[in-house]
Amino acid sequence: MDKIRTDALSERLLRSLAGRTSRRGMLARLGAALVAAPAFPLLPVSRAEAAKDRTAQGLTDFARHAQSKDDTNCDYWRYCAIDGSLCSCCGGGLHTCPPGTEPSPTSWVGTCINPDDGVAYLIAYRDCCGTAMCGQCGCDNTDRESQIYRPQANNDIYWCFGTASMEYHCSTAVLVGVAQ
Repeated sequence: MDKIRTDALSERLLRSLAGRTSRRGMLARLGAALVAAPAFPLLPVSRAEAAKDRTAQGLTDFARHAQSKDDTNCDYWRYCAIDGSLCSCCGGGLHTCPPGTEPSPTSWVGTCINPDDGVAYLIAYRDCCGTAMCGQCGCDNTDRESQIYRPQANNDIYWCFGTASMEYHCSTAVLVGVAQ
């Protein structure tokens, strides 16, 4: 008995819908939905949800293996987005350039997680320029690297702009503060 009522109700609803809409109108709505569907992942809400999922899933591969003891190794936690020779292996330090070089006034940034406290920090990577490339402790970490259309967060550019010499020597990793 319920099946007969359900069928009758469904038939009435569909006939009512058919009486109020045209085939062209329905096809136009369906076409618009198909054209707009690929744009939904680009909406900020979708990206915010994806970021929550990444956090919920856990750490990136680099963050899972990062250490906080030896700043001359590429897996040191501040080096999550560094590309080049480490100044800590070339006569400088985490945030100081070696003698005879000068820091670039420009930098790229990364967000790295400290394994000791689990907090994400904003790190500014600054190239030291003025002498030949150090060539020691070469790292190419791309954790959360941005596309080239966002150059301030991309590590594939020599950042010796604004220095006396465009000759690259090594890179530093300056802690800016807690990432928001």
